[in-house]
Amino acid sequence: MSERLVVIGGDAAGMSAASQARRLKGPEELEIVAFERGHFSSYSACGIPYWVGGDVAGRDELIARSPRQHRARDIDLRMRTEVTELDVSGQRVRTRDLESGAESWTGFDKLVIATGARPLRPPLPGMDAPGVHGVQDLEDGQALLDSLERARGRRAVVVGAGYIGVEMAEALLGRGFDVTVLNRSEQPMATLDPDMGRLVHRAMDGLGIRTVGSSPVKKVLTGEDGRVRAVATDRDEYPADVVVLGTGVAPETSLARAAGLPLGTYGGLLTDLSMRVRGHENIWAGGDCVEVLDLVSGRERHVPLGTHANKQGQVIGSNVGGGYATFPGVVGTAVSKVCDLEIARTGLREKDAREVGLKFVSVSVESTSRAGYYPGAAPMTVKMLAELRTGRLLGVQIVGREGAAKRVDVAAVALTARMTVEEMTALDLGYAPPFSPVWDPVLVAARKATAAVRAAG
Repeated sequence: MSERLVVIGGDAAGMSAASQARRLKGPEELEIVAFERGHFSSYSACGIPYWVGGDVAGRDELIARSPRQHRARDIDLRMRTEVTELDVSGQRVRTRDLESGAESWTGFDKLVIATGARPLRPPLPGMDAPGVHGVQDLEDGQALLDSLERARGRRAVVVGAGYIGVEMAEALLGRGFDVTVLNRSEQPMATLDPDMGRLVHRAMDGLGIRTVGSSPVKKVLTGEDGRVRAVATDRDEYPADVVVLGTGVAPETSLARAAGLPLGTYGGLLTDLSMRVRGHENIWAGGDCVEVLDLVSGRERHVPLGTHANKQGQVIGSNVGGGYATFPGVVGTAVSKVCDLEIARTGLREKDAREVGLKFVSVSVESTSRAGYYPGAAPMTVKMLAELRTGRLLGVQIVGREGAAKRVDVAAVALTARMTVEEMTALDLGYAPPFSPVWDPVLVAARKATAAVRAAG
């Protein structure tokens, strides 16, 4: 007899799991039913700022696989259908068709929860006013583009200076808006240490993006027509014809919470290495709704990235389909950019290392992306953290111009391999003047960190 797999969520993790399970088992062995409440499946939310900014020609460029393509592979993907209740003991889910309002129950033998994350919209006056936009999905991106076309002026305020905030600031700048970024922290990019965030701040100001730190938003002010007209902090008001929220996300686990499934410190589902929900043999979860093991700190973290979601979906699909795969954890690698400034980090910040009780040294070096005499050599700052006594690499942050960000991948591999900074100095990295100085900036930082570890005894 065939089994039924039900998937909640039609984006990266959910449809990767469904597709991998289908590769391993045909429809006569495994029926696959997936529910997605939105209008689109298998799309890149990470690409929305570049679509808004005009680097990506259109919305459809961000869609990897349409509902029709999934259905052609014997995956019964039901769009505009929201799962409203999860009955774990009865092995069924209640759904509501968002077009007709009809409700029904669907039973499952195996379940995948891939409900993603929800944007954090501060509960402040005016946050729901026309002209205030989040950028979580393609519908949000289209709504923002429409709002930009209707805007009476060319003033934009971005609330939050994390990845989405700085990327949206660039997109709005590219569309000819005067951009102000309001940030709760003193420096942008709180995923970096403040000294590295200061480099980003300086560069954003140089690009014409006004960045105001230590300025939590208190309310959004509206005009007589009800549309946004300004954003207020304790210190000032900032005129705005459009507001974009980049205030982060949280795991969307309301269904799981109501069903009594195990959640972690950040509200994400807890799974084992096979991405099976802990304590539940026939339920898996992946993507932005789960917490994962940080391989450096040894603690669970919420790291909402498409790279993890797709890998976790592949692992789930392999296990559901009768194979075996694991997702061992992450080291926290992420890259971004604002105009020509590249930003990268992996591993722990100083704050993170202190929180888990690690003693460390930190060093920073200034270098260039290419040999200094080669045309186009651009400045780069590399910061590196190493554990005292052992010299184990703990984290790397990089801010620079062309060729800076992807250097963080070397550090990500070293973190995963639990290398010491001294071991890193011997890495056989590629060298030629157009690509790197004879000592790559990451290796220069490793040498300086090695010396700091030795000096500290």
